[in-house]
Amino acid sequence: MASDDPTAIRSIAITREDIVAALEATLRSPRTVVLRVTPPFSGRMRARVHESDAAEFVGEGDPVHLDPRDIVAEVPPYPKPEETEDELRAADDVEYTPDRHRDRHVEAVEEWRSAITMLDRVTLETEDGPHAVELKRLG
Repeated sequence: MASDDPTAIRSIAITREDIVAALEATLRSPRTVVLRVTPPFSGRMRARVHESDAAEFVGEGDPVHLDPRDIVAEVPPYPKPEETEDELRAADDVEYTPDRHRDRHVEAVEEWRSAITMLDRVTLETEDGPHAVELKRLG
């Protein structure tokens, strides 16, 4: 049975790509990017990337916004271009070139993305108090 009460939610399904995209956008920009679950709520729901300052939900009830930092085991530092440049220039076995720098930075970002691990559960704050739900990885 669908409801506008988020305590009806038992599990939330999220793709890894959405988690990484929301987390990366949050860390790299001043925007507030969340994973949003919209009512009507039921036992199993789907979260999608949403910029929380963008167009608001039109419908009954309030959507649930999950901060991507709250649903991952650890948030490793995001690689900065100047850091990958410094690492490359410090290496004795390779000569620095802009192309090598670009390739190394792309590799560092991919390593960062691969390190993101979703938690198994999250607690939603509701009017009735904390409500624990399972997180299910899609894809």
